[in-house]
Amino acid sequence: MIHQSLLDVAYGRKAAETVITGGRLVNVLTGEIYQADVAIEGTRIAAVGDVKSRCDANTKVIPADGRFLTPGLIDGHLHIECSKLSVTMFANLVSRYGTTSAVSGLDQILVVAGLEGVREFLNESKRSPLRVFWGAPAKAPYTVPESTVGHRFGPDEHREAQLWPECVGLWETVQEFIEIGDDEVRQAFELAAQNRLPIFGCAPMSDDRRIAGIAAAGVRLDHESYSADETMQKLRNGLHVIIRESAAAPFLNENIQVLTKFGAASNRIAFCTDDVSASDLLGRGHLDHLVRMAVEAGVEPVTAIQMATINCASMYGIDQSVGSIAPGRFADILMVDDLADFRAQTVIAGGSVFAVDGQPLEKPTPPERAPFLRDTIVLDRPSGDDLVPTAPGKETVQVLAMSLNPDVAFVRSRKDANLTVRQGKILADIDQDIIYVAVAERYGKTSNLPVAFVHGFGLRSGAIATSAAPDDNNIICVGTNGDDMALAINEIAKAGGGQIVVRDGEVLDLLPLPIGGIVADLTPESMSEREQALDKHAQELGSKLPSPFGYLYFLSITAIPEYAITDLGLIDCTALQVIEPIVEAH
Repeated sequence: MIHQSLLDVAYGRKAAETVITGGRLVNVLTGEIYQADVAIEGTRIAAVGDVKSRCDANTKVIPADGRFLTPGLIDGHLHIECSKLSVTMFANLVSRYGTTSAVSGLDQILVVAGLEGVREFLNESKRSPLRVFWGAPAKAPYTVPESTVGHRFGPDEHREAQLWPECVGLWETVQEFIEIGDDEVRQAFELAAQNRLPIFGCAPMSDDRRIAGIAAAGVRLDHESYSADETMQKLRNGLHVIIRESAAAPFLNENIQVLTKFGAASNRIAFCTDDVSASDLLGRGHLDHLVRMAVEAGVEPVTAIQMATINCASMYGIDQSVGSIAPGRFADILMVDDLADFRAQTVIAGGSVFAVDGQPLEKPTPPERAPFLRDTIVLDRPSGDDLVPTAPGKETVQVLAMSLNPDVAFVRSRKDANLTVRQGKILADIDQDIIYVAVAERYGKTSNLPVAFVHGFGLRSGAIATSAAPDDNNIICVGTNGDDMALAINEIAKAGGGQIVVRDGEVLDLLPLPIGGIVADLTPESMSEREQALDKHAQELGSKLPSPFGYLYFLSITAIPEYAITDLGLIDCTALQVIEPIVEAH
């Protein structure tokens, strides 16, 4: 669409609404830094350089006072809902640190509330300082084998969704979908080809054979490398790569070595945070933190800024709209005092000042919530007996327990253990740190309630549970006994979703997540306080994990080896099948 008033300002026929004066432009397109002013009309940039001819008495002047001007930062892969914050509140959190765009699948609300839910969240983003570019998930849920969700997303939905103006491609294409030849994903690929949309991958711990496979399938980029070698191989095979850094997935210092050690060109590398929480970000920052980390690792500041802006925009094909300070782009501009110690002193989003010195100028105001976003839990309330596995007539059993990786919350290996059977019930063993883990299907489509075993939480009493649990957002619960687990699951259902800590029949803490059972309209500060309180209560049950809920949250993800649990049961993520947690019984 041609904006006539924008053209009039660009051609000097009309004065701009706003100009930024006295700045030093970081031109991420050329790598130069030079004095330049910026003329803005509406939400977009009309001209850059000497813009005196585009000013009159009515033009608003924003003085840069010699600061650097950089584009707003772009998170290249972000599950917004995994913050447990609504879009309004999440935008308020990250935009204060200079993130003004994100590419997201909004896949968590998708599996809960369908495309109607995605549309609500996209519309909500348009009233915020965060520009959301939507990737249509190649297929949802991502779980293999497919778990139960409120809404599936397949070829029929793609026919509609790929035509949405916000859709920039196919998102989070799990490598297993390609390798096993999933027919629905193949159909989505064919539709994408017709609609000239690129394909974005999800290929964690991929070897040369699998990298060749996803590259041959036409995958354009990937964000899931666990080592610099893996990142380099993806670059060599033609993929763009996005380096991920978050508390749950701290991989920047490893993967930035493709530049600092291997000497790779930087122009096909960007940044993302994937899954973050308010507690992670407040005080530390968001994409600005990644820029600082990259500089500290030895990357030139302008190169790091390019990775956080134009590189990401280019690989997603959205560089005509964001990623640089140039005519026609949205006026998402940061004022920065020091490029090495990168912090946004002023954040301008869509031509308006949003935040100064890390503080938003206005309080966030969420929209009214539609009833279909609030009434999402339909659950047959379990009893304590339903949550204790049995082995009638046996004295002991050998079980396969998922074992947490203390370094990376996503990764779980195998631990075998012998457990005592008493009166037919298999007892949790807190001395071995082997406790129960269950998933309650919460969409009212089945009565699925599998129970297995997990190692590493360290709980010595009680239970913790969450209904915010990608990739299907069923209620997942770990605990030392069935009665507390049943109470935890039932109280979450009563609240319409949330996270909870229970001990000895008493609710110690409950965080309601009433929107889709996955997010809330809490301010980032309030959410951070609640997250820390929940983890503290969970630690009072005995856990030594830095964030017990941070580990609980990811137990249902099957795309990352080796084990997960969904409402179908314990999943072998390599064989892609449901397996029995009881290996032997005696």
